[in-house]
Amino acid sequence: MKPGSGIPSNNAGTPPNDVDMNFALNEDQILIRDAAESFLGDVSDSAAVRRALDSKLGYDATVWQRIGGELGWCGVAIAEAQGGLGLGPVELVLIQEQAGRHLLCAPFYATVCVAATALQDLGSAEARERFLPQIAAGALRIALPLHSGREQWLASAQALQARRIDGHWVLDGAVPRLVDVAEADYLFVFATIAGGGLGLFAVAPGAAGLGLQPCATWDGSRRFTDVQLNSVRADIRIDEPHRASEGVTRTLALARLYLAAEQLGGAQQCLDLTVAYTATRKQFGRAVAGFQAVKHRCAEMMVKIEALRSAVYGAAATAAGAVDNGTLAMECAMARVLAADTYFWCAQEAIQLHGGVGFTWEYDPQLHFKRAQAASHWLGNADVLRAELADALLD
Repeated sequence: MKPGSGIPSNNAGTPPNDVDMNFALNEDQILIRDAAESFLGDVSDSAAVRRALDSKLGYDATVWQRIGGELGWCGVAIAEAQGGLGLGPVELVLIQEQAGRHLLCAPFYATVCVAATALQDLGSAEARERFLPQIAAGALRIALPLHSGREQWLASAQALQARRIDGHWVLDGAVPRLVDVAEADYLFVFATIAGGGLGLFAVAPGAAGLGLQPCATWDGSRRFTDVQLNSVRADIRIDEPHRASEGVTRTLALARLYLAAEQLGGAQQCLDLTVAYTATRKQFGRAVAGFQAVKHRCAEMMVKIEALRSAVYGAAATAAGAVDNGTLAMECAMARVLAADTYFWCAQEAIQLHGGVGFTWEYDPQLHFKRAQAASHWLGNADVLRAELADALLD
């Protein structure tokens, strides 16, 4: 890996031969997508999102229980041996797309898309057996940080020190901006081990010496908390040392892919809301949707969204194949760059094409604008990702 880069260089300009780039959903994947759209359309509509924003927890616990128990989404990408469905990145991307479209307020992304991925890619056998079956059953909620990239994760780890005392791991330091801490069963944090090395640890939220400070954020649909640890005893060291380096690379790549899928769904909803509004809003005795300028702007939104959908689905197909980490990291980073730009652009266009009322509380474009603005900084903003891609390509 080039120093300072978040993407390994693989000196490859084309995807491997075993990745089918003629991507099409099969019948089971279509059923998963349609079921997610139908379910979230019912339980995460505009009114439900607003109730979640005003709640202490930040999400509807009943909906979360149904996601894990009734629907089995939490186990989609977890192996059958650990109680999951044994599917993969494509199916999880389809669910994430609908979650973003309906602004799902739940610890699904942190727990299922990031924590479960980290466990599978760098976790020890003990950690996988302990946590993955519970995640697959929807019985576990995990909070973790969403730093800008690999280097930021490593820098955060340097601010948290782990030492071995009487056979137990003890952590000292601070971790900023953990997501979905409310009612979480565990916090997953990276720390620097005394004597050298990096480790991933699980900490119980009620552990002695743990301080939690909620962050004020633009996007109330995803909440963050700063964490201070003063001689906090970790429940378990999660990572298997020889898997950690490659595991972090793959985990970060997939986390970016699942976030890009969420942003794809949000961008699509911005277009759908705009088309519905302009079809009923009238000026000069005719629907605004009939004006050529409005048609052109909606068409441009659609073109950007379809380009993003191709990038996200293509990266998902790559992730589902036998691919090296360098290629996967580049594909997911490119999808993430396009997703951040597209979602933000579609959200601001939706507000403009709503005639300004899109910024008011009663209309949903402002919710998507806040999510797009906040999400553009998670796991790497566009500038960070473009720099990583440039480093990998020019290495």
